[in-house]
Amino acid sequence: MARSDLLVSLVKAGASGDRSSLTSTVEAIVAEERAKSHHTLADRIHRALQTVPVSASSDLRRPNAAGRDFVIETEPQACLDSLILTLPAEQLSRQLIEEQRRASLLRAQGMQPRHRVLLSGPPGNGKTSLAEALAEAIAVPLLTVRYDALVGAYLGETNARLSRLFEYARTAPCVLFFDEFDAVGKERGDVHETGEIKRVVSFLLTQLDQLPSYVVVVAATNHAELLDRAVWRRFQLRIDMPSPAIEATAVLIDRFFAAWPEDPGMTAKSVATQMGSTSFAEAFEFCQNVRRRHILSQGGEALKAVLAQELRLWKTRIRPENDGDPTKPPIAAPKRANKRSSPHRGQDRASS
Repeated sequence: MARSDLLVSLVKAGASGDRSSLTSTVEAIVAEERAKSHHTLADRIHRALQTVPVSASSDLRRPNAAGRDFVIETEPQACLDSLILTLPAEQLSRQLIEEQRRASLLRAQGMQPRHRVLLSGPPGNGKTSLAEALAEAIAVPLLTVRYDALVGAYLGETNARLSRLFEYARTAPCVLFFDEFDAVGKERGDVHETGEIKRVVSFLLTQLDQLPSYVVVVAATNHAELLDRAVWRRFQLRIDMPSPAIEATAVLIDRFFAAWPEDPGMTAKSVATQMGSTSFAEAFEFCQNVRRRHILSQGGEALKAVLAQELRLWKTRIRPENDGDPTKPPIAAPKRANKRSSPHRGQDRASS
């Protein structure tokens, strides 16, 4: 393994508190130094590994654990280059990453990097994956907010928990991810909402304004129309995550085709066209299921036969009334004719 790769692995293992990875990485470095006849240095590195305890990453990075119960902290795995994004979404994401990586240059000129992003679009089209990819590119942990632990039943309880959550997030650089953001950022003018949710929104906006720029807030929503108007102003980047076009779906399917052991018998573009309007998540699950059925057949069915059968089943699946697009109104059921009130009842019967 190259020295640069060893150093990256060493930092990741130490930051995450992974004793096993840290040990294997250090042993590789020791072996490399001994091969260069640097025995003294190799001995010092080996002794350091044995004498220094390795603590969990959360203990190392975040001594203040008051708000830890309100987030799920994970090490991001998704890479931006692996995502299929629209051109504006990719460009805006790369701008944010560059600003965060070169924040010191901006601060030297009296500027701060942008750090508040709103992702909007139908479900299953990469909002969560993009939040994870941003964290991976900036090399910070991903903190996903837990609404089940955050929202309280008593007056003022949610605000108190929000305060502890933001206090915890600002202790170190991170990506703070609010999925289903409309759950806490609803329009305050809605007459159906209680006074408590209005106080929560006001407090949330204050907390967002006070976050340092090294905390990147990513909020995702499937219902942008439900967000409070003041919420929009807080986000410096607003990225649309629409349902994929046929061409984008074909790109995803083609990645699966490249990894399959047999010829699927049709092109990715043909499969995407037959699938029609869908989300990336649905296309992903479809391809997974084709491969799953092929494995279980144990060679009894050709891959292209399995694919053709799954396409036929796909066309019979139940779909939402608005076909997965929340911007479309629900499809109304046709009204049944009232035969008693029809002045042409006899004429209709005769003509039929």
